[in-house]
Amino acid sequence: MTSSPRPASPHARTRRDHATELAEDYVEAIDDLVRTTGKCRVTDLAKHFGVSHVTVNRTVARLVRDGYVQTEPYGPVTLTPTGQKTARTARTRHEIVERFLRALGVGDRIAAIDAEGIEHHVSAETLRAMERFANEHKPAPPTEEA
Repeated sequence: MTSSPRPASPHARTRRDHATELAEDYVEAIDDLVRTTGKCRVTDLAKHFGVSHVTVNRTVARLVRDGYVQTEPYGPVTLTPTGQKTARTARTRHEIVERFLRALGVGDRIAAIDAEGIEHHVSAETLRAMERFANEHKPAPPTEEA
C-alpha cells in the first residue's frame, strides 16, 4: 500500500512569505522614494523605516546580492528590472487588499496599516476574490478609528 504524500504544511508558505516580505517592503519604498524625490539614499530608507543606517546597509546588501537593487558606496539605490517588477507586484497587491478592506467598511488609516501586513501573505486565489469583491462593492462610509 502506497501512502500519498503529505500536503505541504500551511506554515511552510507563511515562512516563505516572511522570507520575501522585507525585500518587497524595501523595493516598494525605494520605488516610492524615487517617484517622489527623484532618488533613494540609504538615509532615506533609514528614515522611512525608522531603523539604523547599519540595518539598511545590511538589507540593501542582501537586495544587491539577490538582484533587486544596484548601488555604489555613497551612491543612490536604484531598482533592477527584477526590483521594479517586484515593487509593482507588491504595490498592486497592497492596493487590492486595501480596497477590499475599505469595501468591508474598515477606515482608511486602519485599512492602509492592515493591508501592509496582509499583502505579503495573501494567496493569488484569495487576492483575486478580494479584487472581485472590492470591484463589486463601494467602500463603506468611513468609520471612527480607535
